[in-house]
Amino acid sequence: MTTAQHKLGSGFGFRTTADEVLQGVDLTGRLAVVTGGYSGLGLETTRSLVRAGARVVVPARRPEAAREALAGLDGVEVDALDLGDLESVRGFAERFLASGRTIDLLIGNAGIMACPETRVGPGWEAQFATNHLGHFALVNRLWPAIEPGGARVVSVSSAGHQNSGIRWDDIDFRDDYDKWLAYGQAKTANVLFAVELDRLAQERGVRAFALHPGGILTPLQRHLATAEMVERGWIDEHGDPVDPDAFKTPQQGAATQVWAATSPQLDGRGGVYLEDCDIAEPAPGEGGRAGVMAWATDPEQAARLWALSAERTGVDAFA
Repeated sequence: MTTAQHKLGSGFGFRTTADEVLQGVDLTGRLAVVTGGYSGLGLETTRSLVRAGARVVVPARRPEAAREALAGLDGVEVDALDLGDLESVRGFAERFLASGRTIDLLIGNAGIMACPETRVGPGWEAQFATNHLGHFALVNRLWPAIEPGGARVVSVSSAGHQNSGIRWDDIDFRDDYDKWLAYGQAKTANVLFAVELDRLAQERGVRAFALHPGGILTPLQRHLATAEMVERGWIDEHGDPVDPDAFKTPQQGAATQVWAATSPQLDGRGGVYLEDCDIAEPAPGEGGRAGVMAWATDPEQAARLWALSAERTGVDAFA
């Protein structure tokens, strides 16, 4: 099977920052929506987009914390959104659509990682529901604002997708919950979402991308004890990275999602998984950290996940 997963030779790389990606790019008059755009990579993404002239809407589960983190940044507005609550997603989308504005860039950056077993809605596993279903519902509900501007939709995944494909027989981990497999499944879902959205939307001028931002120590690790991160070899007992060269700074981590959202190098392309500000190659095999697994770009699985997601959320802009 042929694949579009081959490097372009973008000229950027592992240490490229979001500001470097946007050097010389004028986003004046463009509107971006960045979920979770007030913490970690999302905060750096928002800052860089604003510096390039964009106006940024930041939907936030903790609006007051978002306003505090974004204080002093012109051109940013905050609204309430809990991706784990589909009524909250509906409310945010309705308020945004009532403003009559068009979205040029949508970056689904918010997410949770390796949390204790948690159920939301009608008993759905929280990582799948929040990281995937919440963003699925958000994009579909915002479609009337996304389509007119020929927007780019960016789904922030992770190399963690290599831990698990979609567990079709037990998506909600009713048996034997494993926080890392659940995270991996949710991150695979983020890639499959971009694959199918791009297929459905490209004839309307909208393209979608998924990406791995890199390893970055941010509040995303809030559910991990220090001892666990020490055991995994990420940090030492003092909280310092064991191998600083293996981690990116938040500015570097934000670079690939900003590149995905704005780079002319991606014009006419879509439905691909990116890393280090380039298109990723296929993963050489299970257990590596670079590249994308075949299960995450399989068009049949992407279509199957879209149908399941539409059924669960009750929304499908393409039905």
